[in-house]
Amino acid sequence: MQLGLPFGATDTAVSPQSSPEYYFVRHRRARRYLLRVDPDGRIRVTIPRGGSRREADAFALRNRAWIDAQLSRVRPPAVAVDTQRTWRARAKAVLPERLLELAGRHGCAVQAVSVRSQKTRWGSCGRNGHISLNWRLMLMPDWVRDYVLIHELMHLKRLDHSPKFWRLVEAACPDYRLARQWLRTHGPALR
Repeated sequence: MQLGLPFGATDTAVSPQSSPEYYFVRHRRARRYLLRVDPDGRIRVTIPRGGSRREADAFALRNRAWIDAQLSRVRPPAVAVDTQRTWRARAKAVLPERLLELAGRHGCAVQAVSVRSQKTRWGSCGRNGHISLNWRLMLMPDWVRDYVLIHELMHLKRLDHSPKFWRLVEAACPDYRLARQWLRTHGPALR
């Protein structure tokens, strides 16, 4: 969960005053202080250009009620770090094969497939026909995973999210709305 806009990292530190664990990130393009509760329960505080660590601490304290509310909704990480390598290896073996199988079924020409560890995306499709998939797709039900693969394949036909794109998705995956709902409900716990 996040209060504010997305941000990137340049410099981190852990707060000594933690009951939840805080860490601080400076971001030169941020215009204000931001909070985000990571799935592991750590609190990320973004410091904007010209901001100070002291002001960031005060900002986090002022928003403690929001933080507590978000922490009550956070689940523990779905996959322990020591098992991630196993899942990633399995994903590299399974996901490209399944993607190509679905591509053949739906008349799509995939140029390349990669399996990565994106933090905010389940998959992406480039104009050049390269599809990148998140290894965490292996942690969800097959029917939800297939929806994500079909979603990316339909971007080979239409590289936008227009009504025409969603009609393509629906033709290839009639229950796509259920899969999207599953991702909204359960997806954050898998990241």
